[in-house]
Amino acid sequence: METTMCSLSEVIRERKSVRKYDPNYIIPRHKIEEMLQEATLAPSSSNLQPWRFLVIDDQEMKKELRAIAYNQEQVETASAVIAVLGDTEMYKSAEKVYQSSYEAGFIDEESMKKVIQSTNNTYPNAPFEARANIASFDAGLVSMQLMLIAKANGYDTVTMGGFDKQKFAERFELSERYMPIVLIAVGKAAAPAYQTTRLPLEEVVRFI
Repeated sequence: METTMCSLSEVIRERKSVRKYDPNYIIPRHKIEEMLQEATLAPSSSNLQPWRFLVIDDQEMKKELRAIAYNQEQVETASAVIAVLGDTEMYKSAEKVYQSSYEAGFIDEESMKKVIQSTNNTYPNAPFEARANIASFDAGLVSMQLMLIAKANGYDTVTMGGFDKQKFAERFELSERYMPIVLIAVGKAAAPAYQTTRLPLEEVVRFI
């Protein structure tokens, strides 16, 4: 999909958090895959891409997830809920990531070996909290990109941080490596989004 700067601005302005969805509307899985593929072009620390996704589109599973998500209606009525997970052991993907860059001709073999060694020397020795912060930040980048892509494709979304993360991890048998970050409901709106305003620019920007 080609997007001009003008249309990008429109997508940003039109994207709103939607909590009322048409429960009969189904987004095909291949379309969800296409949107996720594009979303993963988001930047990440050392390009380690510390995000993973669980796509929950089975109706019975969504009902179960609704209880974990404090009974939020959109969990059950949206076409799908995409759980964004943060990978706190992202360094384990280093060889695969940089080998791919080498094979694509983006780096030479010597550079590939150096960056893999540097990553393996640095990330495993970083405190867990530091790696968790990196994973959370990068998961936020890919989540925002996904919501804009969904809007550009005619779908609506809402991101939810309000869910029992421990119960989620237990129910979906996540290893300690992966942190549940947010749930993103995606589907077709059944009611207008709740409108919001923003703080004046002069209150949030300072030039120095």
